[in-house]
Amino acid sequence: MVTPALFERFPDVRSMAESTDEEIYSYIKSISYPNAKSKNLKKMAERLHEVYEGEIPKDTDELQTLAGVGRKTAMVMAAVLWKQDVMPVDTHVHRVSARIGLTNEAKNVVDTEKQLLANLKGASNFADIHHQLILWGRYICKARKPMCEKCSLQEVCKYYKSKNREKKS
Repeated sequence: MVTPALFERFPDVRSMAESTDEEIYSYIKSISYPNAKSKNLKKMAERLHEVYEGEIPKDTDELQTLAGVGRKTAMVMAAVLWKQDVMPVDTHVHRVSARIGLTNEAKNVVDTEKQLLANLKGASNFADIHHQLILWGRYICKARKPMCEKCSLQEVCKYYKSKNREKKS
């Protein structure tokens, strides 16, 4: 909802880099954490303008040098914008992957990412898989109350199988 006015005022990186945190804040104050985000947007715009001549880098390590851009955001950009073979992992992807057996005892999101890339080798679009796992995690395989009875993955789901074994014993 805030982007039309924000992008109208700041049509390019340079215009945002030359602005102030306060002005950026005035456009994004209705979103979560606007103070931190306005500062990060300003710093990010300055770096993009000064170091990358206004172009967004396609390398995930370089993306992470931009203020406010962490590993997940960099991976999402690489997968979605540039169709790179990377696997963004958030809490939904981490949880669902473990439950259905796409990963095995992954300790953290980086471990999950590595296992998914290895186990899904040859997949055609990691961005699609990423989005499918997120949606599955939001609406079916929820963190607290997974809807196993509605899930079409019961036959392959380690979580479902273990729950049913517990009920039988």
